[in-house]
Amino acid sequence: MIWSNVPVRAWFVTLGAGCFGLVVFGVELQNMLRLAPCPLCIFQRLLYILIGCIGLLGFALPAGRLLWCALSVVLGGVGFGVAAYQTWMQAYPHLAPECSFTDPNIFERIVDWLGMQMPSLFLATGFCTSREWEFLGLSMANWSLVIYAGIVVYAVLLFRRREMA
Repeated sequence: MIWSNVPVRAWFVTLGAGCFGLVVFGVELQNMLRLAPCPLCIFQRLLYILIGCIGLLGFALPAGRLLWCALSVVLGGVGFGVAAYQTWMQAYPHLAPECSFTDPNIFERIVDWLGMQMPSLFLATGFCTSREWEFLGLSMANWSLVIYAGIVVYAVLLFRRREMA
């Protein structure tokens, strides 16, 4: 298969660069359009950063390919779940409990702490049910759902790869 000719390091650097690129795009879009990210948006941003770091680790230490792929699948799966939940919240705002209106859950506590450390990157000021930005009829949460699914598939393909080129 044509994919077998691509070195493992190239797969990992592509994963890392793609995730970091998504974070930069999201932050720039937030600044340009004055969007207010919610706690779930910020948590997804954190997951993209973590997966990007795993991509860099895979580039630097390709011998740990199976571990890096497994971690990417787990974090991508968590991201998929968070994006799916936010997609549901946006589809049924009348049924969804709005973030920050109840006792903060673990995600909101992490986001709040990160927001105090680096407000320009992690400060959550929006509502999880709002659809402030759409592209081709899909909200940012919808796009994130698709991207996390792609990350999981990408990591599984890399995991199943036979040779260590």
